This record gives sequence, structure tokens and C-alpha cells, in this order.
Amino acid sequence: MARFSTPLRRTLAVSAAVVIGMSGFGAGALPANAAPVTAPAEKSLPKAQGEAKVKIGSVESAESYDQFIVTYKASANTAGKSSRAKAWGKAAKAAGVSVKEMRAMATGGFVVKADEKLKGNGAKEFMADIAKSGLVESVEPDAIMKISMTPNDTRYDEQWHYSGTNGMRLPSAWDIATGQGSIVAVLDTGITSHSDLNANVISGYDFVSSSSSARDGNGRDSNPQDEGDWYAAGECGGSYAGSSSWHGTHVAGTVAAVTNNSSGVAGVAPNAKIQPVRVLAKCGGSLSDIADAIIWASGGSVSGVPNNPTPADTINMSLGGGGACGTTYQSAINAAVSRGTSVVVAAGNESQNASNSRPANCDNVITVAASNPSGAPSYYTNYGSAIDVTAPGGDTRYSGQGVLSTINTGSTTPSSQGYAFYQGTSMATPHVAGMVALMKSVDPAMSPAAVETALKQGTRSMPGGCSIGCGAGLVDATKIMNASDGTEPTPNPDPEPSGNLLLNPGFESGSDHWTANRADTFESGTAARSGNGLAGLNGWGNSNTYTLDQKVTIPADASNAQLKFYLRVLTNEGTSYSQYDKLTVQVLDGYGTYNMGTWSNLDASSSYQLQTVDLDNFRGKTVTLRFKGVEDSSQATLFRIDDASVTAN
Repeated sequence: MARFSTPLRRTLAVSAAVVIGMSGFGAGALPANAAPVTAPAEKSLPKAQGEAKVKIGSVESAESYDQFIVTYKASANTAGKSSRAKAWGKAAKAAGVSVKEMRAMATGGFVVKADEKLKGNGAKEFMADIAKSGLVESVEPDAIMKISMTPNDTRYDEQWHYSGTNGMRLPSAWDIATGQGSIVAVLDTGITSHSDLNANVISGYDFVSSSSSARDGNGRDSNPQDEGDWYAAGECGGSYAGSSSWHGTHVAGTVAAVTNNSSGVAGVAPNAKIQPVRVLAKCGGSLSDIADAIIWASGGSVSGVPNNPTPADTINMSLGGGGACGTTYQSAINAAVSRGTSVVVAAGNESQNASNSRPANCDNVITVAASNPSGAPSYYTNYGSAIDVTAPGGDTRYSGQGVLSTINTGSTTPSSQGYAFYQGTSMATPHVAGMVALMKSVDPAMSPAAVETALKQGTRSMPGGCSIGCGAGLVDATKIMNASDGTEPTPNPDPEPSGNLLLNPGFESGSDHWTANRADTFESGTAARSGNGLAGLNGWGNSNTYTLDQKVTIPADASNAQLKFYLRVLTNEGTSYSQYDKLTVQVLDGYGTYNMGTWSNLDASSSYQLQTVDLDNFRGKTVTLRFKGVEDSSQATLFRIDDASVTAN
């Protein structure tokens, strides 16, 4: 049982004004780095009157509910419809919905329906309020049962970029769509035969006009087979020889590798179709070939080339070079977008501003930066204002993992099929192209502009932070697909201010960079303001103290240095005037402990509230920021903290 299992009703959640100021030295500085200890046995909050024997059903975090099954006590059940309505009348008012009884069930329960869907904690609060009526024996959501797809591919567990803590949160999205009916054109080195791809590959085209680079003995043709892009020493501007990359096969596997075939890997959109369009070969590919390929893939006409019988609704371009976008690129992209095709492009791997890389700097494209397994920008990724969103691209230098996908094993010409970990914005881009395929399988009429907006609204803050420019944040598949399925998405958090001095500010990586004296401080789930991580202090209903610390250096030349964090206080205290349980923000500078602001059970609220603490007096110092929660021996108060930041202009 969770330590704080029943949220309070919304109508009692009133936020009090808070006065923040320096209160001088504390009684003495506490240790700045208290070692975590084993969490005590969990306790639940005391139950409200009438709720003790009521069974409350669970909810799925990504689901919304407008129907509930209520089983009444015998007295209410036999008293008639109007008497039964008393059980949910106050609950409906608190939730802001209108409820009516629909029908009786063979099991003895009754189905009641709200005029609006309640999601996550809203559904929990509604059921808890029904339970408090004292008239019911049980209440649970009238949940929709769905086919649940969990890939059984043998190497799926190695695809951290899909379901890991800092991945795209794909599994729940697959319950809504898997890409059926979508076509993604992969403009790349072509494709090789692979059992994890073949079933999803449709006819494409080879746009490489140079027969010597193409290695197929001719120019453009209808066979997009990757013949290998290996090169000898001295070719392609380098002094060393290079093996074939099978880049297009790897990218295609991330987009739409076949799943549940008991082998290999899964794609982001495993039921989408891949249209291989060969534009890269030995030493790369020409702008003219790429521009023609963009036109053809989107359904336009190219001289000397048969029209595309199956135009793509999404184009993936994991390629790029330096320079301004230029007329050719922009004209081709504009033409594709005008036909309803979304164009997803890589930001580039030069660790520079993406405005210097094309097509990342073109208009009307979705430019994708790369993140690593720690949820931070990959060391190589381009960045800046040209970035739209970020997706997993791997990072073998600092995090030890790339992105696993399909390849060929030949060092020069095609050989047997295989799998490999690659890293790069080339690997991040097909994650987003596959995501677009999922979206368009639900709504094929989505315009490229609507797709880009939905992608940006469906991100979460970079779990490892980003101060260099990562666009709207890390693409969150579950959030996007819930919105496309008609479910209200979690509101977008305010963007992290540029230059956040805190690490792991949203607790998405659990305890990383934070020190707590209690092991149960770090939580995950739908109670978070954004993403999945949060910190929870106290909440047991007995005498206890929690501390949560992180060291930070405030620049000496800073102005307007501030700590900001989002706080939600949940309490069982019934008082409206006594601060029994308190959360204090403290600063420890080695000489003293300074209390910078205090909140209490009187600050209970139904949502997270932004709090600000002035840190200007600590400029030029390395200090320990501490959240200290102290709870008394009676009723419980839980202090939830998320999305913290320290900024200094």
C-alpha cells in the first residue's frame, strides 16, 4: 500500500499565500550529504469516515474514464434510484461533472456515467469521494479492455530507447496504434534483405544518378538495393578506408522493424510500411538526387522516373551537410509539405549549432536532436533554436549504449543479416518518423503543421536537463498517442529556463545527483507534474524528517539568482490555522544553515504550484540546497516536488 494512497478532494485543496524571506542562521548546519537509509515499512494514511471497508478499483495512468461500476450497501440498493444518487452526488460536484445512472448489472452493481472523462488522479479522487458517502461497498472504473502488445522479439529488452527510463515510452502508445496504413519513405543508402524488415518493405526507387558511386552498373532505376558504401583509402576525402555502413537498413529497422516474430528487434511503428529510396552511396549523395527523391517520395513527378504509386505520408532524412538550406532543398521540401507529407530530418553530429547544418536549417522540416541513455543531449548532437524535438540517438562515449537496429554484416558488399548498436542524430530521426507514422495511422488527414504541433506538445522535459537547445524536449509517445486518441494530454510543463544549474531537475533519473536521507524519497508515476519522476517527502502520519540535497555553484557575476520548483501539498490534517507539518527550503554554505522559505499542511492544493526562492545572497558560493520536511506524530502530510531549477542571469 502506498504511503499516501488516497488524494484529498479537490474542493478542500486551497493554497495559502507564502511569504519567503531569510530568517537567519539555524540552530546548526546539518550534514550536507546524509547517506540514504532503508525505507521503513509502508503505512497508509488514516481512512476517512465511511471509507474503511470500501473497495476502490485501480486506474491505468494513461487511461480516462467516464463510466464507473458502483456496488451499493443493501440499504441504499433497495431504497431506489434517488437514494443511490446520494452516493455520487457530492463526488460529481467536486469533480465538476454531471453523472447519471445507466443500468443495473447481473453482478448486483450499477453503471454510472459522467458527462466528461476523468483521467488518472481525477478518476481516483472521484471514486474516493463516492467511497466517503458511506453508502457503497465498492466502486471501480468501467475500464475498456484492449489487446495489449508487448513485443516478444528476442532483443527487444536491449532497446532502451523505447521503454527505458529515458526512452520514448512506446509500449502504451502501441495499445492505440502501431502504424497500420502509414508509409515512411527512408531517403538513405537503400536497403538490404532482412527478416525483420522484408514484410514491411514496399517498392521504392534508386535515385543515385552516378553509376560509379551506385555500384549497380547504371544510374537511376527501380531497385533501391544497398550495394554498399565502402571506400578505399584516399577516396571520399579521407586517408583511411571505410567499410559499408548499411545505414539505410539500420534507419529502416528503427522506423518499422516487424515485431512479434520471435526474433530480432521491434520498430517504432511495426505495422507501418517502409519505402526505401536510395539517395546515398559511396561518398554520400548529391543534393539534386536528394531533392528529386523528396519530390518523388511525396507523390510529385520527376522527369524520366515513373510516378510513385504509393506516396509516403512521412519522409525520413538521416543525412545532412554544411551550409545554408538553399533554394533547391527548400523548394523540394515545400512541395512535399504542400502535398501533406511530413519531412523529418537529422540535426547533425558536429556538436555545433544546427543552424549551420542542412537540411536541419530548412523551413517546414521537423529537426531532431539526439539524447543519450541518461536523458541528456548526446555529446555529438547539434543543438540550438533550429531543433524542434529530441529523441534517443545513443551515446557510446559517456553512456555506453547506442541504438539497436537491423544491419547487414558484409564489410563491403551485402552478406547476411544482423543487428548492431549505432549512435547519431541519424538514429534519433527515425524514432520521430516512426512516431509520425503512429499519429497518421490514427488520423491520416493530419497536416504537416498539425503533426509538428502535436509532436512538440507531446514532449517532456529532458530528464537529464538541456541548456544548449533541445527544442520542445524529449518525444513522449504515450503522451502524443493519448492526445491523438481523444484523451487530454498532460499539460506541457513550462520550458526549463536556459542554463539550469541543477542536474536531474525533474527526478526522471531517480536519485542521480541528489542526496536523500530516506530511500523512498524518489517516486515515479502519474503523480509527477511532468514526465514520470518526482520527489515525495514525508506522508506517513508519524514523527519523521526527510532531507533532499544537491550542491550547486552560484556564479559570482549572477543577477537574479533563483531556485524555482513546483510543489503540491497533500494532507490529512483538518486544521485551517495550525502548521503541524512543514517543508523548509534551506541553504547551507559551510558557515550556517539559512531558512529561505517554509510551506506547511496549510498550503494543500489540488495541483502543483510554482514556488520561487531568492539566491542572490549566495553569489560566488558553492552551497547545498536542501528541501527539509518535518512531520508530527498524528495526521499525514505529503510534500511532492518536481521540475526544479536554479537559474542566474
